Amino acid sequence: MPRVSTDQLAARRRQILDGARGCFARYGYEGATVRRLEQSTGLSRGAIFHHFRDKDALFLALAEQDAERMAEVVADQGLVQVMRELLASPETLDAGWTGTFLEIARRGRTDPGFRERWRAHAEALTAATQERLERQARAGVLRDDVPIPVLARYLELVLEGLVSQLATGMGAEDSATNLSAVLDLVEGTVRRR
Repeated sequence: MPRVSTDQLAARRRQILDGARGCFARYGYEGATVRRLEQSTGLSRGAIFHHFRDKDALFLALAEQDAERMAEVVADQGLVQVMRELLASPETLDAGWTGTFLEIARRGRTDPGFRERWRAHAEALTAATQERLERQARAGVLRDDVPIPVLARYLELVLEGLVSQLATGMGAEDSATNLSAVLDLVEGTVRRR
């Protein structure tokens, strides 16, 4: 039997995560059956579960991957940029952060075990947001009349509202320009006047 290289294993893992992302976003955690995961990834259950212990481990790996990417964007460009990326690609509801974010929120509400496992990732995103805001405060561009943790929570709530709007299609009647203007307003509210 030929040996599989580390690069091939990593590529297979990415293929599984990419296919699973769309499956979880379209069908939710419960609806993402093994058969649907096989169809979405183009791989057999044996191939999928060779890389991930079970469906829960697969979903958590996917959510962790998205959280790491979001934290990178937040650290470099801020949480509003995450929102702008969501807005720029509404078609990614089934294959991007929006679908994963919604399923994380639902599972966090209904599954105490998942909520506990997810807590560290949520805290990391909050920490990245607060660190970015602290850097902006030191640079003198952030308003100084509101504590940084309050500003961070405000931005997180706006993100959750935007995701909800996009998920329900309620933001669809707004043009991207209008929603972009809303994000400009949000960004303006945290900056020094």
